[in-house]
Amino acid sequence: MKRKFYDVLMKWKNQNINTPLMVIGARQIGKTYIINEFCKNEFDDYIYINLMDKKSIVNIFEDDSDFESKIRKLELELNKKIIPDKTIVFIDEIQESEKAISLLKAFCESEKHYRIVCAGSLLGVKIRRFNSSFPVGKVQIEFMHPMDFEEFLIALDKQMWVDEIKRCYENLEEISIHDKLIDMYRVYLCIGGMPHAVLDYKNANEDILLWNKNILKNIIISYLADMNRYTLNNSESMKIEKVYNTIPFSLAKEKSKFKYIDIEKGANKRGFESAIDWLECSEMIYKCKNVNKVEVPLKAYANDDVFKLYLSDVGLLTSLLELEFSEILLNENFMFKGAIVENYVAQAFRTNDIQLYYWNSENKAEVDFLLYNKDGIIPVEVKSGNNTQSKSLKSYMEKYNPKYAIRISSKNFGFSNGIKSIPLYAVFCIK
Repeated sequence: MKRKFYDVLMKWKNQNINTPLMVIGARQIGKTYIINEFCKNEFDDYIYINLMDKKSIVNIFEDDSDFESKIRKLELELNKKIIPDKTIVFIDEIQESEKAISLLKAFCESEKHYRIVCAGSLLGVKIRRFNSSFPVGKVQIEFMHPMDFEEFLIALDKQMWVDEIKRCYENLEEISIHDKLIDMYRVYLCIGGMPHAVLDYKNANEDILLWNKNILKNIIISYLADMNRYTLNNSESMKIEKVYNTIPFSLAKEKSKFKYIDIEKGANKRGFESAIDWLECSEMIYKCKNVNKVEVPLKAYANDDVFKLYLSDVGLLTSLLELEFSEILLNENFMFKGAIVENYVAQAFRTNDIQLYYWNSENKAEVDFLLYNKDGIIPVEVKSGNNTQSKSLKSYMEKYNPKYAIRISSKNFGFSNGIKSIPLYAVFCIK
């Protein structure tokens, strides 16, 4: 399936520099697949190394020999020459060897033009807890995310729909297939953007009744298994799992600010902050910080102690909630509806590299997201349906007078009273 991340890989290739590329992202989002496709398509010579399966190669990286000796031993082990300027080497599961990560500096500084790309499970966590010398400035780090709604449509051979959404977004012009797109967006809320789940839906002839919802359940199980594999002890694993399972219910509250007390009685920052950091580094969750002053840069005014947490994939959220698909597809009113839609928007924003911030005023008004672009700081309100009345957005606009506001809802494109109406299926267009 086509992934937009392929363009990121191509940009790195066309820079024609020695700097190795490190791809960070949650498990099972398609990192290995897309990097493998890139290496096969764009290079004449390709070597794939999986350090999870090749302990003999891990041993080569871990020994005390110099860089050139390691390369020679690696070539002998693989029975294949690594030819600078020609051979692309993809080191998968590189988190299995800190020395392999440290060696990326030598690849970068070598007079020979080595092309190295690497990825791995929970690589962000590994970097945070790195005990060796991390090659700062010698590695290009790029983040990959689950498939967004644009990629979902492309995977289902609906490129024409994508093109029309983008055209109508640019012109704020109503789109004729609005109802079809809303229906497809609701399907995406059920399935999400994990490639295995999307492919299964496509192979089921886009019949959600034939789609295997156990795929998402199994991904969650594998995530929890990783918590045991890449944590310091069982106590830390239990805390991380408790935080992860708390997020859906925290989001569903009327005021969805994350509270440690929601995890368990007596829980506090000291006991669970590291668990949240672990999940954030793993790219399994996204943190949306409250800002106490609407000024540029937003990061400078973000409150580290007041935040919301979202899951990295809306399909995983739906699966954790164990909702019947009919509740979503028929647009029923239910407790968690707003939380699911808000998570969907947060996921789309992070895919577009939009940092997550929100605003509230003395608990009387709250705007779901703030984004910063060439037009300044723009408030973004999210509505799950057609009811777009909002005192909070009005309050914000009167106080800060932004150039315009964005309201994301199930309504068609439009512009009125300084508010851009963006349909839920077009969130991927917002940069």
